[in-house]
Amino acid sequence: MSAPGSSQPVAPPDLEAAAELWRAYAAARPEAVAASPEHTVEHFGDSERLADALLDIVLRGRKRATAELVADFLARGDDVPRIGSHWIACDGRGVPTIIIRSVELRVGPFGSADAAFAADEGEDDGSLGSWRREHRRYWQRTAAARGAEWSEDDEIVFERFRVVWPPEHADA
Repeated sequence: MSAPGSSQPVAPPDLEAAAELWRAYAAARPEAVAASPEHTVEHFGDSERLADALLDIVLRGRKRATAELVADFLARGDDVPRIGSHWIACDGRGVPTIIIRSVELRVGPFGSADAAFAADEGEDDGSLGSWRREHRRYWQRTAAARGAEWSEDDEIVFERFRVVWPPEHADA
């Protein structure tokens, strides 16, 4: 979650392409969609470069968890995910690339992250120390961007997920 530096902001998602991706998934996995028809269309990170870097480690199979402030979901008008919910993840240019599905969720403060979660996020060197350092910087930056101040007591959604679509990227 390194600082974006002079990176471009993330482009808005291509909602038409996301709808096409969702229709293909729904046709192939109707039971999963029936169980959880709601989905969001979003990206990882807060810059084009960071969105692309995080999506890349998901595509390589190293990243199977993510963490986001509850306040950021609320600021965007998004619901906090639930187990079974779907997310169409876009690259930094807004191109929908994969569909992920939440398999484990919990809400807690910053200090409740553990080494296993940091490793599952797969970022930087995968250590808890690195996770804390980079997420502290990231949430200070994103909170400031929405006119707030981040605190280690803020609620965080800790989410583990599976990649479910398209088949060439889906987890076994």
